[in-house]
Amino acid sequence: MKFSEMPYTRPDPDKIKEQFKDFTEKLKNAQGYDEARAVFLAYEEAYKKFDTMVGLAYIRQSIDTRDAFYTAEKDFWDENLPEIEEYEQEWIKALVESPFRKDFEAEYGDLLFIKAEMEKKTFSPEIIEDLQRENELTSEYDDLIASAQIPFEGGVYTLSQMEPFQTDPDDDRRLAAWKAKGQWLKDQSEKLDSLFDELVKLRDAMGRKLGYGGYTQLGYYRMERNCYTKEDVEKFRAAVQKYLVPLADSVMRAQAKRIGRPYPLSFADQSVEFRSGNPRPAGTAREILDQGRRFYDELSPETGEFFRTMLEEELMDVLATEGKQAGGYESSLDYYERPFIFANFNGTKGDVEVITHEAGHAFAYWMNRKRVPFEYAEPSSEACEVHSMSMEFFGWRNAEGFFGADANKFKYSHLAAALTFIPYGTMVDHFQHIVYEKPEMTPAERNAEWKRLTGIYMPWLKLDGEIPFFAEGRRWQAQGHIFQMPFYYIDYCLAQTVSLEFWAMIQKDEADAWAHYMAYTKQGGSRTFTELLKHAGLKTPFEEECLRTVCEAAKKWLDSFDLI
Repeated sequence: MKFSEMPYTRPDPDKIKEQFKDFTEKLKNAQGYDEARAVFLAYEEAYKKFDTMVGLAYIRQSIDTRDAFYTAEKDFWDENLPEIEEYEQEWIKALVESPFRKDFEAEYGDLLFIKAEMEKKTFSPEIIEDLQRENELTSEYDDLIASAQIPFEGGVYTLSQMEPFQTDPDDDRRLAAWKAKGQWLKDQSEKLDSLFDELVKLRDAMGRKLGYGGYTQLGYYRMERNCYTKEDVEKFRAAVQKYLVPLADSVMRAQAKRIGRPYPLSFADQSVEFRSGNPRPAGTAREILDQGRRFYDELSPETGEFFRTMLEEELMDVLATEGKQAGGYESSLDYYERPFIFANFNGTKGDVEVITHEAGHAFAYWMNRKRVPFEYAEPSSEACEVHSMSMEFFGWRNAEGFFGADANKFKYSHLAAALTFIPYGTMVDHFQHIVYEKPEMTPAERNAEWKRLTGIYMPWLKLDGEIPFFAEGRRWQAQGHIFQMPFYYIDYCLAQTVSLEFWAMIQKDEADAWAHYMAYTKQGGSRTFTELLKHAGLKTPFEEECLRTVCEAAKKWLDSFDLI
């Protein structure tokens, strides 16, 4: 069935509540494990069907935020999902307290209950109205960003459509593009400040209502931090500052010299890596997808079957169009056992990275789509990002097909970008910890804090300058995760570190690296992040040796790589 043929029918929230309540009572009254297990499996199927309908509404609204029908459906679910969550929590409570818990653990493992215990800590009926308001505010942010209409050189563009101009090798044109984008964002500053300020205070209040003295601990529970702590993240930050920031700074100094621009770099100069222009895909969107099919066909039988299904069933929407939500994501439609990829192709190297990154997520789900319980189909978010970021490096084998004459530039650029990204992503996480520890901060104080952290994590970047918004310490407001999913961003950094482990393995023996990747992927979400790594023979990012080793390997490769 093609994505467009998947029917959407709004589930009745009252009937869903009654259905979940009925399952809960049946589980409580089960006379034996066989009976309890049958109820559990019936709940699984009902939840998948309900969740898939909601997922269809959200995906279709993100494809066109101007669509009145699906916008109304998204608004409807933003309001009703927090109320339904109360009934989900009653089910979780009954499962955790079931006299057959040991039987469930014997068949499905204890992670099911570790996650259930954590989920219990994220909800109380007291915060239903807060959750509803949180949904409204994040939707407002998404719609505001998607509404961008930026006049430039006689045309009008969305934020995603501006990106090719922002990487143009012509200094004047590139700077003009950054100024145009920055001006549009600056014009929204008052609204962005207001939205974020309310979100921070709202989340802080939810954390206090649940007994955590603020939002940070609640945020960790919501992100399923079940095998590492805030202190572990702080140790990772210290290692990033010790090993990665100096290496990333040397990469950016080399870039400044290569393009003939002053160091530290402006935002506009940071975005162009080569005087001849950044690597760009060699072909149209259709040709990029065709190269994706070739890459996955050659990589393994499993990846070949997966990607052909994605193409045949139209499970990707990748063109940047007016009214489309910014960014990219992978989502799962569990009732149909299918992933879906959303992206905004704009003619940059990011188009190819969608074919590897988001498809890395989708392939991992594909390999585990029949798991029971279905929540084991995907692990926690940092573990998911390993699938995607590592698949990007496996994509090097088809660099010539994707980039043609720019293949060498792409490889250099990709590795350099991974090394410079981790400091940025770690800074995003550090910033959020400070913000939620001090929810009373003013917008000006938040901007000043971002500027301070930039000096620590990105010393190669000049903040004071002529580009509106970005040079004012407001860059964080264009990072949607900060508004939508607090504390998510460190997941990318942890995963990028593991992906660099895979990169180093690929340089030595690609077949061995792929065997480790499949060993990691086939586990699905049946183990915690650190256990998944251990069972696949990989180091964890929390070991200082991990970052030190990958930095040494990356520096050696960059120093010896011939860009000609």
